[in-house]
Amino acid sequence: MAAKFFIPSVNTLGQGALDDAINDINALGFKHALIVTDKPLVDIGLAGELIEKLGAGGVQSTLFDGVQPNPTVGNVEAGLALLKANACDFVISFGGGSPHDCAKGIALVATNGGSIKDYEGVDQSAKPQMPLVAINTTAGTASEMTRFCIITDEERHIKMAIVDKHTTPILSVNDPELMLKKPASLTAATGMDALTHAIEAYVSVAANPITDACAIKAIELIHQHLEHAVKDGSNINAREQMAYAQFLAGMAFNNASLGYVHAMAHQLGGLYDLPHGVCNALLLPYVQEYNAQVAAGRLKDVAKAMGVDVAQMSDEQGAEAGITAIKTLADSINIPASLTELGVKEADIPLLAENALKDACGLTNPKQATHEEICQIFKNAL
Repeated sequence: MAAKFFIPSVNTLGQGALDDAINDINALGFKHALIVTDKPLVDIGLAGELIEKLGAGGVQSTLFDGVQPNPTVGNVEAGLALLKANACDFVISFGGGSPHDCAKGIALVATNGGSIKDYEGVDQSAKPQMPLVAINTTAGTASEMTRFCIITDEERHIKMAIVDKHTTPILSVNDPELMLKKPASLTAATGMDALTHAIEAYVSVAANPITDACAIKAIELIHQHLEHAVKDGSNINAREQMAYAQFLAGMAFNNASLGYVHAMAHQLGGLYDLPHGVCNALLLPYVQEYNAQVAAGRLKDVAKAMGVDVAQMSDEQGAEAGITAIKTLADSINIPASLTELGVKEADIPLLAENALKDACGLTNPKQATHEEICQIFKNAL
């Protein structure tokens, strides 16, 4: 089958990337940006610095800082109203996955109309979104460069997966200097999110040689640098390597898609409003135990990328070693040990499993599961 490869047309990475990108934005000729961000980035002054840099180049800004950690339909509607009221001609997302996803929702509805609910699923929109520049401040979600947009429907208590070629930003920015102030817990969670992206893309039924190369290199970089970034947030080299790692993982899953880890994590986020990266980290080894039934050889490759000597191992032994390496890394950076610690109730598992099986991310999992099997994976992670 023919494969398509989606990525923003311009991607600026490395120290000083933000200043370089400001020049690119000025050259595009836009006049008025809606900056979509969250209050913490306003409180620490980073949003103000961005507004000042844009203003120096003649670009006006309207600030929308109402994005929640799991952005909602209401967040999208509030941002859209602000965009229209101020006649903004483009959108800048500034932050991690939540501002990026919310901004995509705003930009998509701005040109296509209706509600963001109308675009749940794969390629449901008719027109490209309003131009979006995505400036990243975390190393994890890769939402700054993907066609994935995850929005919580408050009424149904689920996370909608919107996978649409029209949500791809026109420019992505990854400057590790913007990531230095991130707390250890957020660095850990977003780093494990990136690892999940890489592994799920590598075992996906839609994987190809390009996504494989991106995924394996991402896993290697995360193995080498995540713990350093968590334990010494001022380590600019570790921050920069993690920025590259999460971008590579994004390239992989943006084109090979994901699997049951994300399909299940979305439901935990939707029902309990839990941190996405932590949910992924907890579910990742248990879903891969299930996937090892059909993808042991691929998981052996994961083990090798995580520093395990697999030369004398069978595929099954290598897969087991890879799963152990995932758990060891998560433990070393203080990821919670079980879903029970996060308040997940066993009584909710049947509903969580039912909704997970409807999530578009599960379509490319290497083995399709029954409702009972998804329930069991959830129980294993309790």
